Amino acid sequence: MGHVNYEEGKKIVLKGLLLLAFVTVAEVFIALLGKGYVISGFYLPRWFIYLAMVGLSLYKAYFIMGEFMHLRYEVKGLVSSILLPFLLLIWAIIALLWDGSYWGQQREDVKSPYQIERQGTILDESEIEDILDTRELLD
Repeated sequence: MGHVNYEEGKKIVLKGLLLLAFVTVAEVFIALLGKGYVISGFYLPRWFIYLAMVGLSLYKAYFIMGEFMHLRYEVKGLVSSILLPFLLLIWAIIALLWDGSYWGQQREDVKSPYQIERQGTILDESEIEDILDTRELLD
C-alpha cells in the first residue's frame, strides 16, 4: 500500500470499513440470536456466543493492526516488537482476572473475629453467649 494514489487509498479504506462494519453487525446478530431476541425461544449455548465474540473481535484486531497500523507492510522484526508486548498484555489481563477470581473465592473462607466455626456452622458472638448461658443453667 506504499505507493497508491488518493482514489485507490479511499477504496482500500472503504473496503476495510465495510468489512469491519459487517463483522460488527455479525457480532451483534449472534449476541441477539443467542439470547433469544431474534427468534423467540431459540437460544445459543453460552460457550458458542463467547467463542464467536472472541474470534470475531480477534479478527477485527488483526485486521486493524495489519491494515490501519500498516503492520502488514512492515518488516518482521518491527511487527514482532509490537505484537509481543500486545500478547504479553493480553496474558497479563487474563492472569490478573484469574488471580482475582481465586482471591474472591478464598475471601469467602476468611472469618471475621466475631465469628467462630463450630461443627461446620458459623456462630456470631450473641449465639456463643446464648450457648454459654444455657450451659451455666444446666450446671
